[in-house]
Amino acid sequence: MKLKVCGMKQNPAQVAALSPDYLGFIFWEPSSRYFNVEIPKLPKSIKKVGVFVNAKIEDILEKVTHYKLDAVQLHGQENTSFCTKLLQVLAKDELQIQIIKVFSIKDQFDFGVLEPFEELCDYFLFDTKGKLPGGNGYAFDWSVLKSYPSTKPYFLSGGIGLESSTQLKSFIASKAAKQCHAIDVNSQFEIEPGLKNIDDLKRLKKLLKNELSR
Repeated sequence: MKLKVCGMKQNPAQVAALSPDYLGFIFWEPSSRYFNVEIPKLPKSIKKVGVFVNAKIEDILEKVTHYKLDAVQLHGQENTSFCTKLLQVLAKDELQIQIIKVFSIKDQFDFGVLEPFEELCDYFLFDTKGKLPGGNGYAFDWSVLKSYPSTKPYFLSGGIGLESSTQLKSFIASKAAKQCHAIDVNSQFEIEPGLKNIDDLKRLKKLLKNELSR
């Protein structure tokens, strides 16, 4: 199970030194973690994920090219038609970019909505339904994922913090985690928006290493 740290802004180099698998950069202007500076040089082992909310395809393409992104995270109401067009544009420019499609969950979820996206994305991401499209700081009921019907790997997101340690340990040991590709953290590991708490991230990495080695 891999680790993605999202909402990079003030100290991406420090976070990169911890060797997470993914770093997420938010390209949605209303976000307090909106990223509009240069990304420091990162190890090739760390994938750069651009997070977009109902963005225009040309804007996504511009960011992919400028920042040499490895993945695009679609965090809005992007439909299958949009995803198809995006894939066509990326293929035309010979850009091999992974697509992560986000779905928000509150108490229940109709997994049937995933089926049309199966062939259009590399990963799903499950986040908490809240006022904002991400970074709301609280978790949904992970037991919903016991009914996950797909073999598509997914990211688990939404309010995960060190106080979630007990639940996270239980989740990792459960059948629901079988297709969980990565844990995605953000606001619960911050000193302020976009400034990550390095000590807390170190504790999380240790926890994941210990649980996954069992």
